[in-house]
Order: sequence, then structure tokens, then C-alpha cells
Amino acid sequence: MVFSNKPIKAILVLAISALPYLGFSNVEDTTATHEAHKNEAVAPHGEANHDAQAAHAHGAVNTKEEVTAFIEHHLQDSHDFNFFADGEKGVHYGFSLPVILIDNGLKVFSSSKFHNEKELAEVDGVYYKLHHGKIYVSDKDGNLSLDEHGHATNKMPLDFSITKNVASMLLVSAMLLFMFTSLARAYKKNNGLPSGFGRVLEPLILFIRDEIAIPNIGEKKYRKFMGYLLTVFFFIWLLNLLGMTPLGINVTGNIAVTVCLAIFTYIITQFSANKDYWGHIFWMPGVPVPMKIILAPIEVLGTLTKPFALLIRLFANITAGHVVVMSLIAMIFVGKNLVADLPISLGLTIFISVIEILVAFLQAFIFTMLSSLFIGMAVQDHHHDDHH
Repeated sequence: MVFSNKPIKAILVLAISALPYLGFSNVEDTTATHEAHKNEAVAPHGEANHDAQAAHAHGAVNTKEEVTAFIEHHLQDSHDFNFFADGEKGVHYGFSLPVILIDNGLKVFSSSKFHNEKELAEVDGVYYKLHHGKIYVSDKDGNLSLDEHGHATNKMPLDFSITKNVASMLLVSAMLLFMFTSLARAYKKNNGLPSGFGRVLEPLILFIRDEIAIPNIGEKKYRKFMGYLLTVFFFIWLLNLLGMTPLGINVTGNIAVTVCLAIFTYIITQFSANKDYWGHIFWMPGVPVPMKIILAPIEVLGTLTKPFALLIRLFANITAGHVVVMSLIAMIFVGKNLVADLPISLGLTIFISVIEILVAFLQAFIFTMLSSLFIGMAVQDHHHDDHH
């Protein structure tokens, strides 16, 4: 389908740009499930926030402290999807996700069991307490032992739960499998020509091949790594776009996810490296022996800083985008002046949201580009004629 009508394009852009606004106002919790987390986040600021904590019970978020706690919670993972809530009636709409624990055996139950005042669930005679997004073993009253920093010291079972982030990654993985298997079938059926949605995918695939893989890795070796580069590009891009929907998912803003992606690039790079690559790290040609001994540890450290740069770049940019959008919208509630604040806040939010659409693509592109660059540096053939 081709959109040639400019008004339609404008409507689509405005609709997509408004998604983060819907996500901020409807997704985040005003329910009893997460009330304790907000109150605990605000409590350290002192008793002056007593009214702010009371406001949480009615779904109000209208002070700087509440907004800060609200944003911090949005950036965290959770065990359920909460689409919207009626703070006055105490009714919330969404669905719970499965909790999978290994604690003297496999224990599977719904996270809805935590939806009570104590966030306490009883399974096979054992009590589990949900505290700051983590699950601990507790007593029947839900009491936890806290250290001097307020961290729980209770036993933590092995947690393999399907959280909001995990569900999102499974969804995107299924989408990728469907898209590329459909494209492969279309190629096979139409003698190498795409059909349907494959016509949208093919230019992106050719772009990654011609502008990223071949220039950085080389025509002789790029095909071996195309599967990974395509997967990581579309995986990050779709997750970023999903994070702009009212579902309020912040997957690539989770440091654990970006660390795993960077580790994959690191492993592929190191295990694909040739002897020239390792020779330049441990025994650089054309360099005096004393300098080789000094520079070798630095070069080894350099192999670790590359994936670190990958994970921090992706994590920081996506997280910053979410924080900026929510902070701009929060101006409406903190200022309490709809006439003055609403047009400014909404206008800036739409502007930043449009930029975030670009950033969603740009971060996927940069991660893929740098990954191909690091791989290319490891597999390229070096010539040392100039050193002899």
C-alpha cells in the first residue's frame, strides 16, 4: 500500500507521535499492586510528602516527587500489563503474566496472586513477597529482613518469570520469524521476487547488506554474518517502536537487555577473529618489543570497551527519550495550569516523539553498524608489506 495523500501522512505522524502521551496517562499504575513502590520511592524525601503519598491512593500524580517516582517505575520491568486504571473507583484494567520460580521444585502461578495490600502470594505452603519488582521468600505476614541500606536479605528463588519485557521480546521474536519466513517463501514461490509485506522488508535488507555489511566486513565474508546483523537490527528497531505504544514497554532501556546484545556481538567478534587480529593485539607488527609488552594489555582492554560502548549507547539514548517525554507531559500536572501548560507540553511532547521515531531507527542502525565494524576488524586480512 502506498500513501500518496499528504493529509493522511500528517494524521499518521500525529497519531504515532501521540502514542507516548497515551502511554503516560493510561499505562502507568495507579493500582494497589504498585502503590507500595511509589510510596517507598517518595518516602525518603521526608514527612512533607505525606499528602503526596495519600494522593497515590486516588491515582493522582501532581508533585515533583510523585512524578520522579512515576518515571522511575515506568523505566522498570513488571509482572503484569496495566493498560489504564480508574483511581477513584480503584478499578484497573490489564492482565497478569505467569510467575515461574524454582524453589525446591518448579512453581508456576499467576502474578495476580501478588495483587493485594501486602503483595504476598502463597504457593504450596511457601510465602513469596514482591518487593521492588523482585520476589523473595517471606513469612506469612509478608515481613522481610532489610539491611542498613533498605535492601531485602531474604532468600531469592530462581526467577524465570515471563515479565513485561520478556513477553515483549517473545512477541518481537515471533514477528521476526513470521516476517522472514514469509519473505523466504515469497522468494521461493516468485523466483526471487518479494510479494506483499516482503516488498517493504527487501529495501531494508538490501540497505543493511549494501551499506553496512559489505563496506565493513567485505564482499567475501559478509554473508556469514548477515543473519546476525539482520536479526539484531530488526529486533532492536521493533522493540524501540513497541516502547512508544501505550503498552509502556521499555525493553531496550533495560541495561540487562543491552548487555546481552553487546555480549552476542563480542562473542561473534572474538570467535570469528583471524590470526592477524590476535597478532595485532598481543604482538603488534612494526612496534618495538618493549612497547609491545606495554600495549598488549591496553589492546586486550580495548576488546572489552567496544561492546561496553555498544550497550551504553543503546541504553542511554532510549532511556533518555522516555524520561524526556514523560517529564514534558508532567509539566501539565505539576504546573496545574492547563491553559498555559497544555499547549506547550503537548507540542513539545509531539516534537520529541517524532524525534524518538527517528531515534528508534537510528539506534538500531548504529548498533548494527558498529557490530559489523567490530566484526570486520576481526576478520579482515592485514598486509604488513610496509613494515618490512
